[in-house]
Amino acid sequence: MNLKDKTVFLCAISNINSGTCNEDCKFCSQSVRYKADIERYKQKPIEEILYEARAARKNGALGFCLVTSNKGLDDKVLDFVCRTAHTINKEEPGLRLIACNGTATKEQLLELKKNGIKAYNHNLETSREYYPKICSTHPWDERFETCENVNEVGLVLISGGIFGLGETQEDRLSMLRSLQELHPTSVPINFYHHNLALHLQPNPLTKEEAFDLVKLTRKMLPDAQRIMVAGGRELMFGDVWPRIFEYGANSIVIGNYLTTPGAAPDKDLQTIRDLGLSIATKV
Repeated sequence: MNLKDKTVFLCAISNINSGTCNEDCKFCSQSVRYKADIERYKQKPIEEILYEARAARKNGALGFCLVTSNKGLDDKVLDFVCRTAHTINKEEPGLRLIACNGTATKEQLLELKKNGIKAYNHNLETSREYYPKICSTHPWDERFETCENVNEVGLVLISGGIFGLGETQEDRLSMLRSLQELHPTSVPINFYHHNLALHLQPNPLTKEEAFDLVKLTRKMLPDAQRIMVAGGRELMFGDVWPRIFEYGANSIVIGNYLTTPGAAPDKDLQTIRDLGLSIATKV
């Protein structure tokens, strides 16, 4: 496949509230129930978030995602995200701000939009049928409804899921069919990164299976502007990760993830250049 005409969209994430969630999602080290050895804090200083935003822009990222680890938005979290967004938009206006704050009502999403958030990320994670096996404290339908709310208030919807949770191929197809109903602009594909504290046992995919899932996602969501390979990219694919572009991906997360380190940004940037690909300079 000729990659020369491809443009890669880069997104960076900032974990602005870490490890404080009371939900029991079996795949998530940020749940307080599993006592994973991660950094935990309620609010990262806005000055530190701004520093990360500047570094992300320097590395070529256009998207910058403000992530909180709670089940959803409440008044305190909403205020913090809005204040953070206001500061970044003032100091680093070249970034497109994304919020990823769990369950959200239309009213909360409109408040984010009013304060400069352009997109909202809320992943379905897996199929409706399989979700009760990995989370019992809130229903899958709540996730789907939040995505519908995002569309209704006119924010850009970013929604995808995680592969390798023990789901079947039919579960994967079911999740992708649900995403078809939502028409997300960007679809993040994550591959499960096991933490020893978690109750979910790893169900490793082969590299070829993972590449095929990237291809399947692109096939079933041909109108999505971006298929992003996000969490677990380095662990899943190792040095052959650039092949994701052959299978339909056109976006990656650059820099660190929520609780795990990513590859050095300059290394990823050089790899992209070596492939003859260009880095997106506008949304």
